[in-house]
Amino acid sequence: MSEITEQFTSGLPKAELHLHIEGTLEPELKLKLAKRNNVDIGQTTIEEVQKTYQYDDLASFLNVYYPAMNVLQTEQDFYDLAFAYLSKAAQNNVRHVEIFFDPQAHTSRGISFKTVIDGLYQATVDARALNVDAALIMCFLRDFSKESARKTLEEALIYKDKIVGVGLDSDEHNNPPLKFARQFEDAAAAGLHRTVHCDIDQKDSIEHIRQALEIMEVERLDHGTNIVEDPDLVNLVAKKQIGLTSCPLSNGFVSPEMKGKEVLELLDQGVKVSIHSDDPAYFGGYISDNYFAIAKKFNLSREQVVQLARNSFETSWISPEQKNIYLNELSEYVKNN
Repeated sequence: MSEITEQFTSGLPKAELHLHIEGTLEPELKLKLAKRNNVDIGQTTIEEVQKTYQYDDLASFLNVYYPAMNVLQTEQDFYDLAFAYLSKAAQNNVRHVEIFFDPQAHTSRGISFKTVIDGLYQATVDARALNVDAALIMCFLRDFSKESARKTLEEALIYKDKIVGVGLDSDEHNNPPLKFARQFEDAAAAGLHRTVHCDIDQKDSIEHIRQALEIMEVERLDHGTNIVEDPDLVNLVAKKQIGLTSCPLSNGFVSPEMKGKEVLELLDQGVKVSIHSDDPAYFGGYISDNYFAIAKKFNLSREQVVQLARNSFETSWISPEQKNIYLNELSEYVKNN
């Protein structure tokens, strides 16, 4: 049995690098925003909302996930969504967070890019009062067209000072990373960081990972634990110190073992894999819950859990000076707990 306790994982200083802000829409806030904006969501109680959160694969999840966003209408809505998450991040001792957001999911239903980013960004500014350092990563929806991605990046660059990087998410089937290579090149040229979802157990998973790493030269891989199937690619990410972000509780919806064995194998091989919460309102737990779940199921040692937290800071997109501050906090916490 693991020596790790919930108290230890909760207090552990950590960075969260794989968190979709739209995936933090808790039933209570969904109902509040629906009422505020006169949006008929077909549910009137928290229990009714919770019953809609039923899925067993990526496609069925997305069928629930995107319609829920209809309650997000105003800058205040996006602020409230982000600040609610950031308050929970503070409770989980998340010291730095890089938040994914999906502008196309909102602009495609008539909400302006400005409305989305202004609300989210103000929440990241105000989160400093919570002692949480936050940044935004704009994701392209891979099941939208390349032209939609081009227009989205063009608009995003107007707000470049509010975005730290770009990502790629949504339905991976028939939407390989290479489809968006041009947008990622343009983002890199504009000085933005790059990461790509390579979701677990998808069709052509290894080929997608190879495209992201070898052709698009991304700086992180989100999910991506199928990489263990190709030792050459594992060696590549270990050599280049490319981070992999794993989300045990959401992985558990499609893989009973939460990809924990793969996480441990990657840790053993010196890969900078780390633990995050993905869409916590939908998968039953925030980041500390994810740490505890994998530690308990796979009997992780204290050293392994601490290494996962260390990896999260080391693969974040912050300055070496900031990393050292947070890593020193981590060392101090471990020494005193």
